[in-house]
Amino acid sequence: MPKTQYIELGDHTHIPILYEDRSVMALDKPPGWILAPDAWENTRRNLQRAIDSCIMARFYWVRSRNLNYLRYVHRLDADTSGILLFARSPGALDTIGGLFEQREVEKRYLAVVYGTPRNSTWVCDAPLGPVPGRPGYMQVDPVEGKEAETHFRVLGTGRDTALIEARPTTGRTHQIRLHLLESGHPVIGDVLYGHEIGSASRGRSRLGLRAVKLAYRDPFQRREVRIHAPTEAFLNEFGFLRDEGADAEQVAPKVAPEKARPPRQPNPRRN
Repeated sequence: MPKTQYIELGDHTHIPILYEDRSVMALDKPPGWILAPDAWENTRRNLQRAIDSCIMARFYWVRSRNLNYLRYVHRLDADTSGILLFARSPGALDTIGGLFEQREVEKRYLAVVYGTPRNSTWVCDAPLGPVPGRPGYMQVDPVEGKEAETHFRVLGTGRDTALIEARPTTGRTHQIRLHLLESGHPVIGDVLYGHEIGSASRGRSRLGLRAVKLAYRDPFQRREVRIHAPTEAFLNEFGFLRDEGADAEQVAPKVAPEKARPPRQPNPRRN
């Protein structure tokens, strides 16, 4: 039975399959789909529930793979698009999930931010923790926050925006968004943490954040796995695609030579 190159949900949404083997399947998650507990019924955009329904109904893409199980290994924010890895068995979930917990998975994102960073590269290691009394919100918390670290590199600049490569070494909730805000460059379209930009931020519904690379050593097959998500549409949407067919590696940085790491700017949303 031939396999589709996408999964189809009950509402006819097609989500491309970027990679699959006997243990995992990587999807190109579109923005707007959340990853929430199965019991959470406050939205129809719960991706895990939608996939579980497809498996129970034995959709064609499920039957063609003889799937009985598909569970997300890690999370992406609802409005973040890109690579999302799923395990095809409980054993694979435990094993591959362990790689994430042990920080043995390389993750790379593209972010489009306001402003032009002073350095071409920098690291933010501000600890992060929840905002008391505001479920779902996080903040920089030097006292009680958990360790967090993100490496940044400028790939290109526009009139008042910049294209940033982000490499988180930890996986805290909203880490990249908060670390960019802490650095003075909030992500375009971030309605959770970008309100200080005003109407320009609220006017763009699309969050400028996309997961574009995932790499790890497969513990089952003893080989390197490298998964890439397409970048052309994302770059074009935010004005960073110079030539048709270009990708993130072809967007040449237009920044000054690297200087000493700048002092951290205060976070206007910190409590």
